[in-house]
Amino acid sequence: MESYGELSSIYDELIYEDINYNEFYNCIMNLCREYKIGNENYLDLACGTGNLSRLLCKDFKNTYLVDLSEEMLMEATEKIRKEKINSTILCQNMCELNLNKSFDLITCSLDSTNYITEDNDLEDYFSSVHKHLKDNGLFIFDINSYYKLSEVLGNNIFTYNSEDVFYTWENIFEDHILEMNLTFFLREGFLYKRFEEQHLERAYTTEYIDTLLEDKGFKILKKLDNYGLETISDTTERITYVVSKG
Repeated sequence: MESYGELSSIYDELIYEDINYNEFYNCIMNLCREYKIGNENYLDLACGTGNLSRLLCKDFKNTYLVDLSEEMLMEATEKIRKEKINSTILCQNMCELNLNKSFDLITCSLDSTNYITEDNDLEDYFSSVHKHLKDNGLFIFDINSYYKLSEVLGNNIFTYNSEDVFYTWENIFEDHILEMNLTFFLREGFLYKRFEEQHLERAYTTEYIDTLLEDKGFKILKKLDNYGLETISDTTERITYVVSKG
């Protein structure tokens, strides 16, 4: 079952109720100023519909957007064209990046890293980012914490209802993997269109991520609670990593 296929058309409607992209942007730019990174090239991995890219791109000369979902990239392309943003949009697997370019800033937001469920793929992902990051650049990414995937989302059922969209979200957490089964009903005139998607996220401990980052040549500068507090706890739900080349 495909992830981020038909969901792409209503993604923004669903996500904007919970995500403050301006908060993400302000935090990231403050970090860029703190660590005095350049403003030549910016890369947004798993860019989705381009919500973060469109904010950060104005601070960089060149912006690259990468995602594995063609449907999400179509939404991003339409948005960026309307706003006349100068950018390069590519459909690639972020575990196999091949851009022949280095970047001052690389981001990967909204728990996209958790969608990498295999150890080898996670290693390739960090290696690919390391290869594309400038020596004085920053890599900023976030993960859903082990606590959130296992205790908050795991083995629970959620529903959402608006004038045009209804969905059920049934979760199963087993062997470090959260399986999310979503059934959508999307209003089309007097009828509803039904479609389903399945999403898998792996729960990683900070100890595992820390060790792997260091093994791949990164230095961990900070671990933030979401894109705000500089102290994480056992109940932090989104952990934001700020790393550079070691």
